[in-house]
Amino acid sequence: MYDTLKSIFLFEHLNDCDIRSLRAISKLKTHLAGEILFFEGDTPNKLFILTQGIVKLYKTDMKGNPIVLHHLNAVCLVAEMANLHNTPFPASAQLETDATVIEIDYTPFKEDFLSNPTISFEIIKSLTQKIKFLESAITSHLTLDSTSRVAKMLYENENFFHTMKQRKVASALNMTPETLSRIFRKFKNLGLISEAGKEIQILNKKGLLELFT
Repeated sequence: MYDTLKSIFLFEHLNDCDIRSLRAISKLKTHLAGEILFFEGDTPNKLFILTQGIVKLYKTDMKGNPIVLHHLNAVCLVAEMANLHNTPFPASAQLETDATVIEIDYTPFKEDFLSNPTISFEIIKSLTQKIKFLESAITSHLTLDSTSRVAKMLYENENFFHTMKQRKVASALNMTPETLSRIFRKFKNLGLISEAGKEIQILNKKGLLELFT
């Protein structure tokens, strides 16, 4: 646990005494794909750090259908805004893959560590990255067609296609799996990608860039 905490970007600068204090209020948990990390409306009494795997943030509509907001890849904080504002989690979090998560008791963490300027700065950076993603997602859905959205996702996050099933990738891009398959075939015919089983390899990254810029 000590080495795991020390390797996290938030804590890599902490001394041995601080890491031991942090370890006393932290737990490292293993989760299976499909498990719920927290539900929308839960009280944020833990600070969650995803150390391995992918987590899906989603809301549920009036009919009970999930609306995917974001996929987070390790290593990252999960829904830290709720902790900072002491408000209920605005969305639910579900593990898309097997994963490991550090859970830190937030009250002692806030009292003993949040005043550390380096930790505070890293949390601000984490929030800024999420805002940038949200802006990019809004722009993509408002201004790009389905082909351009897939090209953009491949260009910016090829690993996402390696770790996620195609139907889940399609859901994240707000399209049907059939539409995504047609776009992949189009990209293969254009020599932009190749497929070996479920693995996608980018052959022409510049060509993908030209499809969404």
